[in-house]
Amino acid sequence: MKDNKTIIAGPCVIESAELLDTVAHELVAINAALGTDIIFKASFDKANRTSIHSFRGPGLERGLQMLSDVREKYGLRVLTDIHESWQADAAGQVCDVLQIPAFLCRQTDLLVAAAKTGRTVNIKKAQFLSGRDMKYPVEKARDAGAADVWLTERGNMMGYNNLVVDFRNISDMLEIVPTVIMDCTHSVQRPGGSDGKTGGDRRYVPMMALAAMAFGATGWFFEVHPEPDKGLSDAANMLELSNLKPLVKELIADRHRMANS
Repeated sequence: MKDNKTIIAGPCVIESAELLDTVAHELVAINAALGTDIIFKASFDKANRTSIHSFRGPGLERGLQMLSDVREKYGLRVLTDIHESWQADAAGQVCDVLQIPAFLCRQTDLLVAAAKTGRTVNIKKAQFLSGRDMKYPVEKARDAGAADVWLTERGNMMGYNNLVVDFRNISDMLEIVPTVIMDCTHSVQRPGGSDGKTGGDRRYVPMMALAAMAFGATGWFFEVHPEPDKGLSDAANMLELSNLKPLVKELIADRHRMANS
């Protein structure tokens, strides 16, 4: 039986073709075992790193070719984020979903460009906005022709170097769009809180997922890596790839129990 939850998973940034193959192979196996349809996620450029010395990725042209290879080889749907409006057309030719980073969710030209590709647009809620505020970015995308718009919760900035999740935002955003996803790994970040890079604590990832489900989230977003602590971006927050299947299995089982209780 197919599970209709939207699940997004993959490494934070494209580090190598070998990493993409390792993760994609596991996602295909999970889909076959659990009846899921996990969307593969990876960034071709991390343009918002804390330090100018941090690894950013292979760039647009090479990165999109690598994502295209994953899509063709493994049959997975693919998601990537864009940071500038000129990237939208090229990314839309390869990816099924274009993601708008949280810090950029009010950028009109970026939203319009993503919408005009005809692809699904996933807008991440800014760390400084409420769930209700997200009706305006959605309006921009829809007015530009987007047929399918998702919203993603990823926490709010509370003071320095920490995020707090107000799960009521999920309910509020479900009044705007039917698909609201919980970003379970970015929500445990400590932005800029680790000596020139973002820190975090992946221990809380499963709890974020379970709490979001209780508030009605229609899907989950997990950044994963076979060896997270060796990852070149978001190392402290990514979930171990080996832990993804048991977590997804638990979430599906809990959702079924909730539906039948």
